[in-house]
Amino acid sequence: MTRPWLSQYPEGVPHEVEPERYRSLAAMLEESFKLHANAPVSVCMEQWMSYGELDRLSASLGAWLQGRGLAPGARVAVMLPNVPQFLITMAAIVRAGYTVVNVNPLYTARELEHQLKDSGAQAIVILENFAHTLETVIDQTRLEHVVIASLGDELGFWYGRWITFAVRHLAKMVPAYQLPRTGPLGARTIVDFRQALAEGGQLRLKPASDTLDSVAFLQYTGGTTGLSKGAVLTHRNIIAATLQAEAWFKPALHRVGDLRQVNAIAALPLYHIFALTLSLLAIRWGAHMTLVPNPRDIPQLVNTLKRRPFHVLPAVNTLFNALLQNPQFRQLDFSSLALSQAGGMAASEGTARQWKAVTGCTMIEGWGMSETCAIGTNNPVTSASFSGTIGLPLPGIDVAIKDEEGRSLPLGENGEICIKGPNVMTGYYNQLGETASAFTPDGFMRTGDVGIMDAQGFTRIVDRKKDMILVSGFNVFPSELENVISLCPGVLECAAIGIADDKQGEAVKVFVVRSDPTLREEDVMRYCQDHLTGYKRPKLVEFRDELPKSNVGKILRRALRTPVDA
Repeated sequence: MTRPWLSQYPEGVPHEVEPERYRSLAAMLEESFKLHANAPVSVCMEQWMSYGELDRLSASLGAWLQGRGLAPGARVAVMLPNVPQFLITMAAIVRAGYTVVNVNPLYTARELEHQLKDSGAQAIVILENFAHTLETVIDQTRLEHVVIASLGDELGFWYGRWITFAVRHLAKMVPAYQLPRTGPLGARTIVDFRQALAEGGQLRLKPASDTLDSVAFLQYTGGTTGLSKGAVLTHRNIIAATLQAEAWFKPALHRVGDLRQVNAIAALPLYHIFALTLSLLAIRWGAHMTLVPNPRDIPQLVNTLKRRPFHVLPAVNTLFNALLQNPQFRQLDFSSLALSQAGGMAASEGTARQWKAVTGCTMIEGWGMSETCAIGTNNPVTSASFSGTIGLPLPGIDVAIKDEEGRSLPLGENGEICIKGPNVMTGYYNQLGETASAFTPDGFMRTGDVGIMDAQGFTRIVDRKKDMILVSGFNVFPSELENVISLCPGVLECAAIGIADDKQGEAVKVFVVRSDPTLREEDVMRYCQDHLTGYKRPKLVEFRDELPKSNVGKILRRALRTPVDA
């Protein structure tokens, strides 16, 4: 197939990547650990961890896991926020030859039970704050080994103890729990994180036999179309995505010089594929991450940003928006900020304009999925303005716009965005039917996103198929409406859905969060009349104090379609 996007690549960006340069993800991690042993890998609550410490601690935890007798490839769940323990655990599982199963720490018992049962996880590393949720479902799972971490475990001896005490006894953020030490499969190991490290430190980590085709992660989808599914991501997939991100983002950081000086802000949850992939990129560079355990606390996040220059800030549109509404954020020194990477949800032009005005840094929008290791397309990082597109396919990736039968459509025609590349999953775990329907006969993965590619290879998302609103036979795509209405003066955030209508089949309803409390429904309607054709204009406007969002900040349209009393 032709690749019109290659001619649009910034200078120096390769057309392909070579994941084969490493035998496994463990080899790539261990290379960085050795090269940057004395450099910092993370800072959390002003407590630093070096690459050498990450090497030693992950080897200890990996050896402890091997000492439990787990077979190669066994699934190990991780239910941790953005704290050093996450990096240690993720690296330990990979180096020991097991499969990482990332779990959202805020899962309900029902969601947690599904993921643990579906993945077949035999071990879990979990923050004690969430152990009460695990208690209610553990006997319905295959879990044989539980490692319980406390917030302050890796935050220094005295400071860490104080943090753990404060979280447990002052803030009372650790509900009472009692995990049973026996289960359906017999005796169950339950140990503290520090105890597992101490015991593992007396053992030797055995080199894993993983290859590029071994499974590194089971990355569960958001489940917006039903029960979440585990995307099978191999070592090849993860390495390819890391190298693709490295190739694409490097031009933005030329002025930093030594990439080991880069401070990457890890405010998005590391269990999410977007932040996870960027954390692996930071490790590859020998850069350090500022770990933010609670990004919803915007004043505290701003205080963290004040402490030292920061160079890379990945965020979803809602987080960019929240920062812009904080007066102290606007007073920060942005001279070091080289990359503002938007992803995870559609970025709005209104937010992008404000971001550029406040920080002087262009918001760069990209697109990807759990199934593609977060990598798919991205706007050139050398862009001077927000494009409103999701950009170009990254090195080694092919994108095609296809019809329902899987036939590629000409440039400029509307169809499903389909993707192929070394970063694309091999399938869904134990879901042969779902896997078969996810791929076209020529090997492209169907994304469920509707889009158009122009002659230069830039793709514009029209919307998810399932969110499309049908008004009098015309297709109306919520993301288009939201992008337009976000530019209306006085609008902070908005979301559009379809509602039943006797005359039109469906009508448009818009939910609006105001930045100006004097904004009226008539003002929004008048703005839409000026900027949208008749059938796209909302029939109803409802003002809300906030919009329902997922834990990574995506606005949940489906929650808005559900009646409050349902």
